[in-house]
Amino acid sequence: MESTEIRRRFLSFFEERGHRVVPSSSLIPNDPTLLLTNAGMNQFKPYFLGLQKPPYVRAASVQKVFRTSDIENVGHTDRHCTFFEMLGNFSFGDYFKKEACRWGWELSTDGFGLDPERLWVTIFEADDETEGIWRDEVGVPAARIVRRGADDNFWDMGVAGPCGPSSEIFYDRGPEHGEEGGPAVDEDRYLEFWNLVFIQNVRDDAGNVTGDLPNRNIDTGLGLERLCVILQKAESVFQTDLLASQLEVAQRMTGIRYESDPKADVSLRVIAEHGRATTFLIADGVVPSNEGRGYVLRRMLRRLVSHARRLGVGQPVMAELVDATVDVEGEAFPELVQNKAFVLQVAASEEERFGTTYRQGMALLEGEIARAKSSNTGVLPGDAAFKLHDTFGFQEQLTIELAAEEGLAVDTEEFARLMEEQRRRAQRAAKKGDVAEGPLGDVAQSTGPTEFVGYERTRAEARLVGMVGDEGRVEVAVEGRRVRVVLDRTPFYAEGGGQVGDAGSVRTAGGSLRVSNTRPGPGGIIVHEAVVESGEVRQGEQAEGLVDEERREATARSHTATHVLHHTIRQSLGEHARQAGSLVAPGRLRFDFTHFESVPRRRLEDMEYVANRRLADDEPVRAYETTYEFARSQGAIALFGEKYGDLVRVVEVGDYSVELCGGTHVHHTGQVALLRLVSEASIGSGLRRLEAVVGPDALRQINVERRLLEEVTEALGGPADAARAPERIRNAMGRIKELESELGTMRKAARGLEAERLAGTVEDVEGVSLVVAGLRAREATELRELALALRGRLEPAGPAAAVLGSADGERALLVAVCTDDLIRRGVTAPALIQGAAEVIGGRAGGKPALAIGGGSRVEALPEALGDVRKRLSSLISTR
Repeated sequence: MESTEIRRRFLSFFEERGHRVVPSSSLIPNDPTLLLTNAGMNQFKPYFLGLQKPPYVRAASVQKVFRTSDIENVGHTDRHCTFFEMLGNFSFGDYFKKEACRWGWELSTDGFGLDPERLWVTIFEADDETEGIWRDEVGVPAARIVRRGADDNFWDMGVAGPCGPSSEIFYDRGPEHGEEGGPAVDEDRYLEFWNLVFIQNVRDDAGNVTGDLPNRNIDTGLGLERLCVILQKAESVFQTDLLASQLEVAQRMTGIRYESDPKADVSLRVIAEHGRATTFLIADGVVPSNEGRGYVLRRMLRRLVSHARRLGVGQPVMAELVDATVDVEGEAFPELVQNKAFVLQVAASEEERFGTTYRQGMALLEGEIARAKSSNTGVLPGDAAFKLHDTFGFQEQLTIELAAEEGLAVDTEEFARLMEEQRRRAQRAAKKGDVAEGPLGDVAQSTGPTEFVGYERTRAEARLVGMVGDEGRVEVAVEGRRVRVVLDRTPFYAEGGGQVGDAGSVRTAGGSLRVSNTRPGPGGIIVHEAVVESGEVRQGEQAEGLVDEERREATARSHTATHVLHHTIRQSLGEHARQAGSLVAPGRLRFDFTHFESVPRRRLEDMEYVANRRLADDEPVRAYETTYEFARSQGAIALFGEKYGDLVRVVEVGDYSVELCGGTHVHHTGQVALLRLVSEASIGSGLRRLEAVVGPDALRQINVERRLLEEVTEALGGPADAARAPERIRNAMGRIKELESELGTMRKAARGLEAERLAGTVEDVEGVSLVVAGLRAREATELRELALALRGRLEPAGPAAAVLGSADGERALLVAVCTDDLIRRGVTAPALIQGAAEVIGGRAGGKPALAIGGGSRVEALPEALGDVRKRLSSLISTR
């Protein structure tokens, strides 16, 4: 049974039993506590936590899942994957254990045709209820029901909150895969493929189960890859239809057959699995970078390429792996097909960049190996292995293997310590911004979501339902106090979709708050960041929210301009130019998009013209709500990383731009008035950024540019004709170059004359010609050029040296030169002036023929020059 049929049967089975089939959410989660989506339940977390009321009580999905903890294991086993698909059914306070167990068994046996005599189940050791259901309701023999401890069969969030026992279904693959005795004996033979979690309890901060939840929930996860192994009778996931195509690509590129060489098998598995995983990451909007999700992607791409290079592959490898992944999974995940060109471009760009990085990494490794051999330690330092891993993408095992070939071990303990330090830093970073479990989460649970009325109005009556200070929830806040305020309804737009949050004021009978920013909070609440401006405010009071209308209007102009610019960019550069981020602020915008070269100035001018022409057409801007499916069928652009529900808001501009957008906009494009592009630059591999100003701010920018041009024209002299300014500047620059060339010729001639004069002051020091001179204040470059010219004059006379000194009010300089004859006698320029440099309070350095020194003791320069003769004599006598 192929993976496509498994997905279809799973979703059909649960849809027939009243479940809403929910599309997979993006691998970029709508959750600040998560780096990447790592479970099927992630998109339903607000329902499980009680922060939002679910729009349905039963759901089923095929979720894209990514777990970074398995990256280093991929390749070294035949079952570890970073990316996999989790088939799940969920109940939000509806059915519970009996239905979950019965349906899990029914689908496994009747739906997928698994032999019931080969199925085992595990339960939590104290869960008598679930044992009774499996034994008495489903009919599983007691001998195939295994009790296990909390480490195996009890689920929690890792923090205080919902938790509960779990039950897992295992399949016996037969004696050829291991020993008899059930899952407790051998989990390679007895393969777990479905985990049923019964979320029924509450755990406190100390980790104790303190009671039961008012609504009991079901969260199950069936691993598609594992079920494919079972149903397709495959030895491993790499021989299922999910990864067989990618493995075939790896074999064809390397010329090595799978299972012909255990070491090569590791690399073949890495190439296949990482090729699939990185395709999904890029298709969901992750781009390579040095932090967060982008770092995970970059690390995996480098790991993949390094393994390909290790097997002798010199050409790019990702294109064929992307093709194979899209062919296999494109029907189930249409975004792979839609974004294929983008995936190929991002992958190709990163692969090309890593070609240089890989070579640099190998050079570093070879140098470290040479040092380890010369020191006779027999060990490659752990910090070197970590740098290879962290900077150049060399995974630990690859470094160990390469070192072993040279007879060296790797300090894995130091490497592990450095890796753990990095993990802790990443964990701390991932936890930043998590407010769901704090006081704002308490407000959300007690009040429910905030009603947003800001599309229709900029002021609204409301009730102040919650205030949070630095120390937690507060009842009263006095003048000067900073608080986060929650209203039951608000006209303030919360930061999102690139648009900044509204500012303004909130007034109550007893006081007034100045709102500086508005942002989304947990459970659908809207958080107003404010300071009490006058009086005092109390929780529970009636209030009036007033948005800063001028600021809102300026932001709306920027947002509509962003949509028009987005359409213009795609029309001008191609469909691959996808939005990758934005900032919509009052009077200005920033737009990031995918493109792999700078945009020429002429093209930018054309784009600016087209965008302004569209604004001048004064087309209507319409916003409405509809279903996600209908919006996408109308061609609405859904942006990477955004979370969309069943109902979405669509913004149409004219008949050309249709986007899913929750932001605020003008009613007609003519209200934007003007858009002015001010910069275009790279912000990373394959990413460009445009910045623009709009409306009155664009006019202000044009006036600034006009004044600058007028001032330049006036500075050039002559008629105030701006059109002729560029030509006059070019003429002036040309004349300046001519004068600089003439000046250079004159200075060179003057240096020659001065060098000749100085050569006439030569004195003999033990058979060496020496010139020592103090000169008027000169720049270091000028003094250096003079010294070199003097060296040229002295060279024919045999061994010779010269030391020139110069000083301004703050710093003294010394320059020394030695001829080749003198250098052969062991006297060098740095050695000659080292003592003199110390006298003026500095040090000297340079090459044997030329040295420069400097110091702050200007008054000591004559003394320093006077010591040079003795220093030369000393150097000669010791050679």
